Amino acid sequence: MLLVPCRIHGAVRRRARVEIIPLIDVIFFLLATFVLFTLSLSMIRALPVVLPYGGKSDEKTDVVTIQVSGEGAIFWNRELIEPAEVPGRLAHYKTTTNDPRVLVTGDERARFGATIALLDEVNRAGIAKVSVETRTRPTGR
Repeated sequence: MLLVPCRIHGAVRRRARVEIIPLIDVIFFLLATFVLFTLSLSMIRALPVVLPYGGKSDEKTDVVTIQVSGEGAIFWNRELIEPAEVPGRLAHYKTTTNDPRVLVTGDERARFGATIALLDEVNRAGIAKVSVETRTRPTGR
């Protein structure tokens, strides 16, 4: 420690200083702790998990796309059909396909009521896998 003479009372006052050796010891301790922790991370064993794949599959899926237009016209896979044909086509599709899937979509002017009526027909046909497309398509596409 450094002793500095003081003018008041003639006493010697000690001056504070930063000790660097204990600081270096603490830094090396922290460094060693992090190194040992990092090395132990590679030793941790985990259970294998099969994650789902959200991309396109290679399987050919037979999905029927039914589009409702603003004028009330219905398109079955881009083919214009009469609304009265929908229940018969859905019943035929369900009996001929192992895993029936329906995609319901609409154009820019499609009415909500006509889309709900189409979803009701799909429900009556007993098809459980139904998707509703949230973006619009051009009419007949």
